[in-house]
Amino acid sequence: MRRTAIPIAMIASAALLVGCGNGDTNGETEADTDGEQVDVDESPDEEETEDEGAPAAEGSLLIWVDENRQPAVESAAASFTDETGIEVELVVKNFEDIRADFLAQVPTGEGPDITVGAHDWLGSFIVNGVVDSVDLAGNEGQFEDVAIEGFSYDGQLYGLPYALEAIALIRNTELAPDPVPEDFDEMIEVGREIGTNYPFVINTGGTDGDAYNYYAMQTSFGAPVFEQNPDGSYSTDVGMGGDGGYAFAEWLGERADEGVFSTDWTYDIAVQEFADGNAPFTINGPWAIADFTDAGVDVAVDPIPSAGGETAAPFVGVQGFYVSAQSENALVANDFLVNFIATPEAMTALHEADPRIPAFTEVAEQVAEDEIVAGFLASSQNGAPMPSIPEMAEVWDHWNAAQASIISGSEDPEVAWERMLTNLEDTLG
Repeated sequence: MRRTAIPIAMIASAALLVGCGNGDTNGETEADTDGEQVDVDESPDEEETEDEGAPAAEGSLLIWVDENRQPAVESAAASFTDETGIEVELVVKNFEDIRADFLAQVPTGEGPDITVGAHDWLGSFIVNGVVDSVDLAGNEGQFEDVAIEGFSYDGQLYGLPYALEAIALIRNTELAPDPVPEDFDEMIEVGREIGTNYPFVINTGGTDGDAYNYYAMQTSFGAPVFEQNPDGSYSTDVGMGGDGGYAFAEWLGERADEGVFSTDWTYDIAVQEFADGNAPFTINGPWAIADFTDAGVDVAVDPIPSAGGETAAPFVGVQGFYVSAQSENALVANDFLVNFIATPEAMTALHEADPRIPAFTEVAEQVAEDEIVAGFLASSQNGAPMPSIPEMAEVWDHWNAAQASIISGSEDPEVAWERMLTNLEDTLG
């Protein structure tokens, strides 16, 4: 197979050199002029100089996976062992436990060499010094841009991405057979003309708010939660202030007054209303498609229309693999990821085991022959990775509360937005 990272033979040679500097030697030695030991034996026997092949690579890998992804990683590991002789042990864990366990064990020298994980864990991993960088050897172009951005921090790549997920506009094709308009307000007018109970439904998170689902509309006003650096990574500068943020807040309040949005809607209610045919359009993720098709709804998936004139960029979640900062086999781990996971075969197997959108472009284009997958892929290509910086954890409560108060009408949009920005400034320092 074509190798694009540090070859195992080099790793084996390094191990051999280390071995030559330790332990007993077969011949007598004496110091050279630099104080190093040199062999003074006569030439070895002919049979001892016969080429016995490259030495076997040393080391092993311990990998944490969840049950869904175990078979795909296991297959890649078997190929890796066959080619290199390096043993790979997989430990199956509940995905919900991996982040906390990795943070707890790596600083003690325990834990895996590699773990599966989500890109938005990266901020806490960086702060706690538990993750190492990954070298794709110039092959970043094989991945979707948003996937590389998701695992990047301060100009460095800290994981191998393999899958994406993003929300999109989902359309009931029986009620709305035509492609969705590119303007959000035009879509609402189409929904009203159809005459269902609602022109559109979305999970608002009830009275708690849910800024995640509304983020694409907000970014179309040019108001990202944090500003992005040129390489796609996030700065700690809040981007929701300024004219764009206030324009979004005003628009949100106006549409809520018109009945387009409601704090009566939770996730379950929004899903049920759409599944029952009470709205032609909704915003949701691929995880909701089965609920709709099981209810007999034929759906199409499109990118989210723009509300503010700019591209509507939803949050994109990226799944991938991290290398432990304490791994004694970091080069081997990098080789495994780059040459045995970052392949069409392994990426296809991962998609089949856990059907998210592949981050590996070649495989993404293959599975996008399915029109529903193609719609979510197009939405993710418009999107931006959810910020993985530690500051993101401090944003949600203030942000959700501001949007809920605007949608419910309990607070003036400008006042609510200004209060949110002030609270963020105090919280983030």
